[in-house]
Amino acid sequence: MGRRKCCCICCTLIVVAVVAAAAVILVRRSRGVAPVPGSPGAIVEKYSEALGLALQFFDVQKSGKLVNNQISWRGDSALKDGDEEGLDLSKGMYDAGDHIKFGFPMAFTATILSWGILEYGDQMSAANHLEPAKESLKWITDYLVGDPEIDHKCWERPETMTEKRPLTQLNTSYPGSEVAAETAAALAAASLVFKTEESTYSEMLLEHAEQLFTFADTHRGSYSVSIPKVQKYYNSTGYTDELLWAAAWLYHATGDESYLSYVALENGYKFANWGHTSWFSWDNKLAGTQVLLSRVNFFASNVQKAELVGLQRYRKTAEALICELLPDSPSATLSRTQGGLIWISEWNALLHPVASAFLALVYSDYMLTSQTPEVSCSGQSLTPADIRKFVISQVDYVLGDNPMKMSYLVGYGSKYPEQVHHRGASIPKNAKTGCKGFQWLESTEANPNVAVGALVGGPFLNDTYIDVRNNSMQGEPTTYNSALIVGLLSGLVTTSSVAESFS
Repeated sequence: MGRRKCCCICCTLIVVAVVAAAAVILVRRSRGVAPVPGSPGAIVEKYSEALGLALQFFDVQKSGKLVNNQISWRGDSALKDGDEEGLDLSKGMYDAGDHIKFGFPMAFTATILSWGILEYGDQMSAANHLEPAKESLKWITDYLVGDPEIDHKCWERPETMTEKRPLTQLNTSYPGSEVAAETAAALAAASLVFKTEESTYSEMLLEHAEQLFTFADTHRGSYSVSIPKVQKYYNSTGYTDELLWAAAWLYHATGDESYLSYVALENGYKFANWGHTSWFSWDNKLAGTQVLLSRVNFFASNVQKAELVGLQRYRKTAEALICELLPDSPSATLSRTQGGLIWISEWNALLHPVASAFLALVYSDYMLTSQTPEVSCSGQSLTPADIRKFVISQVDYVLGDNPMKMSYLVGYGSKYPEQVHHRGASIPKNAKTGCKGFQWLESTEANPNVAVGALVGGPFLNDTYIDVRNNSMQGEPTTYNSALIVGLLSGLVTTSSVAESFS
């Protein structure tokens, strides 16, 4: 489910939610090492270069008091976020080309960035990209604030904005199981990233993850109902997938069998939709849950028989998705461009191919590590090498091997979008615009500032791209797209090396 169409001229964004006051204190800077062993092979230079650029987009998107700022045209912003409730919510990241910090997709960003570090931290380290990834993860695990109606009336730099930035809160009267559960997943995954060297920090993250999951599961309800404004931007299609996703991450983080029972028994039968594939995104976590729980099925040896049946059904559904993705499979999806890109939505078209490729890569590496030689797709055997070939086709399309001969990762290669739909990039650093700097939105010149590392929305079904700033459908980048491409590139930057256990 991509970003939904917005009628506003500034286009697509959404609302945030601060889920629980207790969780606001959870993010304090600390340092740690991702617990992923292995011996990476030689560096693949083109993917290392692209990975370094993709990580820089997180610096472009930072809110708050910037530390060791590497982006010359960025500065401190939103320093008073949270003041109305006596909280310091100045950190976090702006969601896309706007100035709102959206809780639901930002939590997904943190979960995916954590997953990439956990699976491929050794590769990232070998290519000297691990520390920036961990630093960005720490920055984005803050809770986020914003109001889309106020924000979309302005086109300005974040450093100079003066409009109100209200805080939106979820509670027992106004529940939001999607946001609470996704945040629980993010904190549980991040607790594993920091477990080895920052045990106190990791334990704090995990404590809040469990609290938030309890809140999400006990007080079930959609944040799209509690916060109607969200429906125009990041409308949720349901929260049961987030409950399964969060419980799966909490099982990995705690080893508590009750979380495995939650996903593999009653709630799995109710919510997992086994046997039916879906597209992985900020809105639908089922495919990600299937791959994550396949890890347990591949490597765990002490799973109870009743739970094992459920895990096998998650894995079987994950394999069905893999079969749909590979073009040589008898069940291959026809939802792809002539150039070979998986294509599901005209809004933020790259979300689904990048997300699908990331899941496929992780699954193929589970196969390699467990010495599983093949998957059967309607009787045809396909190997991890076949899966990796598909993954590389999607990444290379993004980096310029496409009919436009254009890189959709800003800063990579000699040709990439120059009019990215991004306020800060579109306005000169010293311009005095006030709220109404729409002349910069309407300008036909290249952006004066390069949003380095931005992964734009991507091509139409006919493989074309219109590089016009007000074309937010194709030209607006998002932090969750960045998290997905970071994980994907991290898995390709050296020879695969996947741990059997996160712990």
